[in-house]
Amino acid sequence: MAERSLRGMSIGAKSLESDDNVDFAARTDVAYICPKGHRTILPFAEGAEIPDQWECRCGEVAHREGEQDQEADEITKPTRTHWDMLLERRSTDELKTLLDKRLEMHHDGWIPDYE
Repeated sequence: MAERSLRGMSIGAKSLESDDNVDFAARTDVAYICPKGHRTILPFAEGAEIPDQWECRCGEVAHREGEQDQEADEITKPTRTHWDMLLERRSTDELKTLLDKRLEMHHDGWIPDYE
């Protein structure tokens, strides 16, 4: 009887499948560095949204490696204000003339008809 008994395996102990002919999803490795200097490399699926921050194992907020370097390398244009754009269209003398005209109209009690 012992010769004819079936031998079994414990469930989950060993897989009978092989990794042959298996295509894994494309991945991108992203490195994060926290203020304490811990470096963590995480694999993300290609095309996935990669977060700019990640919580480090020490509890600090880690930022993507090289993120500060990229920000420093970018050429930043100064922010154009409304005054800058106005000066592109009109000279200072023209603006003074328009202001005087509008103030005079205001003092005379002129009310525009917007209807």
